[in-house]
Amino acid sequence: MPTPSLILVPARFKTGKLYTPLATTSGGVVLGASGDFNVTRATTATRVNASGLIEVVASGIPRLDYFASGGVVGCPALLVEPSAQNAFIQSQTLFTSHLVQNLTTAGYADVAISPDGTQNAEKFVPNTTNGVHGIADITSQTITSGTTYTFSCFAKSDGGTNYPLIVLQLDSSTAWGATRNAIFNVVSGTIHGSAPSGVTMRIQDYGSGWYRFSATATAVGSVTGQYQYRIYIPNSSATLTYAAASGNTEGVFVWGAQLETGSVATSYIPTTAGTGSRSADVISVSGAVSGSIGQTAGTIYCEFEVTNNTANRRVIAISDGGATNRILLLTNNNTYFARIMSTDVTIGALSVGYHKIAIGYQQSGVSGDIFVSVDGGAVVSGTANSFPPSLTHCFLGKSESAVQDAFYINARIRAVALYTTRLTNAELATLTTP
Repeated sequence: MPTPSLILVPARFKTGKLYTPLATTSGGVVLGASGDFNVTRATTATRVNASGLIEVVASGIPRLDYFASGGVVGCPALLVEPSAQNAFIQSQTLFTSHLVQNLTTAGYADVAISPDGTQNAEKFVPNTTNGVHGIADITSQTITSGTTYTFSCFAKSDGGTNYPLIVLQLDSSTAWGATRNAIFNVVSGTIHGSAPSGVTMRIQDYGSGWYRFSATATAVGSVTGQYQYRIYIPNSSATLTYAAASGNTEGVFVWGAQLETGSVATSYIPTTAGTGSRSADVISVSGAVSGSIGQTAGTIYCEFEVTNNTANRRVIAISDGGATNRILLLTNNNTYFARIMSTDVTIGALSVGYHKIAIGYQQSGVSGDIFVSVDGGAVVSGTANSFPPSLTHCFLGKSESAVQDAFYINARIRAVALYTTRLTNAELATLTTP
């Protein structure tokens, strides 16, 4: 099999740079720093580090994320996300600046090691008042009809038996058609019962008993006001209104609440007295790297994460720096496509998890042929009626032109390679075999 002209396996980096271990022109001249990917992000952001803990990284630092389900760290992957805002204030001090409803709070702040490795998680302990037990967001939130929102938090069982559940409540009949209670089991890390109408419930296992639970819904009406998002601790029968036994000390550990627009819970954004924001990760290389991109024939390889995010997303693209003359891998409504110019070859739906895709392309007169293999499968092909006149840029997890949040992959990329030759169908299948 031919040697790739450019390889990116996320490992070495500095502020503003992600180094490529191999980047050569077709003549074999090493490009060096000119072949490294540029990284731009104007704010801090979080990642899961090599110890499996959530940590904050500085602006401009590429996020090599080691997250693997169950808290067992995996190979580092490049986390690429759009800009986002956490509108849930005091995300780690949930007894502060929120309406606390029938909880025994004294002595239950900062009592457990959270997913960031410090003792800053709170314990929700129901008291003897007959009512709901938890917190309500007192911030005046504006919910806009047609916009999708995701509400999430981290939670862990305290080992008791009386309170194995947690509820993420979307409390506005105007916004959601009715109050929606997304109920999760914090012991098993599963959905309790079934998801409410119009709500998508998801779970991520962060290890050490911690799960991140999220509820996603698209608003059917517009409203502005307080108390629209709540975190409750029901009893073992999933009843929200009850009275705990006298002297009760059982409950649920809770940390890291987040409220954001979009169809998935993105990387955690800590907040204090105000909302918190994360800028988009812009990962690209241009100019000298054009020698590593096959101009009339070539191959693009990418190993990347498929999430539950079904929106229109870009995985990898090569272009002349614009959004017309391009070859790219994208997804829309969880169907994946390989595209030359404006012609698509349908790959189909992919399961959640990591996948390997190779795209071979070949100019043929004014048209172009494209060949795709996924996870070692049979090659699918197609023909475009035009072909890019020049390919000088490579973009990872974003639009092939301007910074457009709508197109960000919102997931992790493990490896990328470019070839200046069109690999054979057999080589495409071999390259992508798991």
